[in-house]
Amino acid sequence: MAHELHVEDRLAIGEVLSLHGHLFDQGHLSRLGEIFTPDVVYDMSALGVGTFEGIEAIRSAALHLGPGNPIAHHVTNVVISSESDGTVTALSKGLVLRADGTLASVNHHDCLRRHGGGWRISRRVISPQHTPLGGAHLADAGNR
Repeated sequence: MAHELHVEDRLAIGEVLSLHGHLFDQGHLSRLGEIFTPDVVYDMSALGVGTFEGIEAIRSAALHLGPGNPIAHHVTNVVISSESDGTVTALSKGLVLRADGTLASVNHHDCLRRHGGGWRISRRVISPQHTPLGGAHLADAGNR
């Protein structure tokens, strides 16, 4: 059975998810411990970028990507669910503005847990959103 999340927890989790964009967009990579657990797994394999384990690996990957990083990260449509083990799952949409002016939509599937006096992301899976309706219209094409 899932544990109850208090309003204060929900607000704090929302702040962590929002802070992600601010830290990356401003290049404050030395502050990633404010949003990630030390053993975080950051999975961008669906984007062709890879999976990174630990804060230093994420920091290094961001620096290596350099100008290929988005210039702006925006998070929206956040849905937070508590899990029976005391962790939290947060589903959200992300909009990223690239340096060439294009906009992309991604899905975030985050697992958060308490660490260092607050909520931190312990696992983030980012997947692209390429198909309308999640592809449901393709599966139903024969019934139209």
